[in-house]
Amino acid sequence: MLAILRKEINSFFSSPIGYLVIAIFLLLNGLFLWVFKGDFNILDYGFADLSSFFLIAPWILMFLIPAVTMRSFSDEKKQGTLELLMTKPISKLNIVLGKYFGALILIIIALLPTLLYVYTVYQLGNPIGNLDIGSTLGSYFGLLFLITSYTAIGIFSSTISENQIIAFLIAITICFVFYIGFDGLADITSSTFLEELGMSYHFKSMSRGVLDSRDIIYFLSITIFFVMITKLNFNK
Repeated sequence: MLAILRKEINSFFSSPIGYLVIAIFLLLNGLFLWVFKGDFNILDYGFADLSSFFLIAPWILMFLIPAVTMRSFSDEKKQGTLELLMTKPISKLNIVLGKYFGALILIIIALLPTLLYVYTVYQLGNPIGNLDIGSTLGSYFGLLFLITSYTAIGIFSSTISENQIIAFLIAITICFVFYIGFDGLADITSSTFLEELGMSYHFKSMSRGVLDSRDIIYFLSITIFFVMITKLNFNK
């Protein structure tokens, strides 16, 4: 698995894609939070709060993570290297996990510089330090769990088609359904059960600063489910 992981990391950073993903994520967040006028602008908001970042980040990641993962198996299938990979003394699960953690590490690296937002808002508070640290940490944990699930969905989608664009669109669709689709159905049917099936519900729950085991189990279940069906599907 470590060999696959290193290969994935090296492939990301030996081409522009790794740097591009990090730059786009930081640029989009920076523009919405600090430059563009509107509801998301922290300076216009008037409160020492990072809720705007945690509101838009899941939507940006919904497009960015599929862009990273779409080549994982699609590219291997298209180039005919998947069969060669299968001849190596490595299990299917380790191949999947290597590719999964490679993409996951890249996204986490892209997320790390946003900790500067925490420091900036902390300093901008009146008085300095007037920031809800518990809620902020909870939101970051929620975002990390959301990223793990998005990445698992993206890796699975890349096994469906040799066409990277199709894999990209499938991943976005599945992420959208899981993040906000169940909320829409819950609003129509007034079903609490459907609402609790959505990622948005559990992400918002963690953003309150309370790490409930139900929320953690939910995200881990989604991640494990898509990793396992990726293992079953990637060499078909």
